[in-house]
Amino acid sequence: MIIDKLENISNYDAVSKKVIDFLMSLTPEIETGRYEIDETSYANIDVYETKQPDNCKFEAHKKYIDIQMLLSGVEELDYMPVENLKVSQDYDEKRDIMFFESSAEPADTVILGNNKFAIIYPHEAHKPQITFGNSPQKVKKVVVKIHL
Repeated sequence: MIIDKLENISNYDAVSKKVIDFLMSLTPEIETGRYEIDETSYANIDVYETKQPDNCKFEAHKKYIDIQMLLSGVEELDYMPVENLKVSQDYDEKRDIMFFESSAEPADTVILGNNKFAIIYPHEAHKPQITFGNSPQKVKKVVVKIHL
């Protein structure tokens, strides 16, 4: 996993110029929905309320790298290697997603917000949408999917 500020996104080879331009153009006012970026990348922009950790699941993908960044609000994202987790829902090839049971082993955590992004690779399970602090909050998030 790579965690950095948006101003440094051009330092990462996995991120094309079109993806960089798309991310740099975003504002909190952008409409939710799916945005085609180029032939190998697209983005989903969603609004939701963060949840307590027990209501969130670890997930991983096989075909896409994720870039996750909040456009408004703050959330916690936990992550760990997939080999440390037991599959709870088998891989769905059409949706490119599988889910895992929580682990007794502690996860690493990043707080997303303030132009910080996370690049998440297929060998990394991640648990997004976790409430930061005590009170759930409404957030707007972009998830860019880059085909491997």
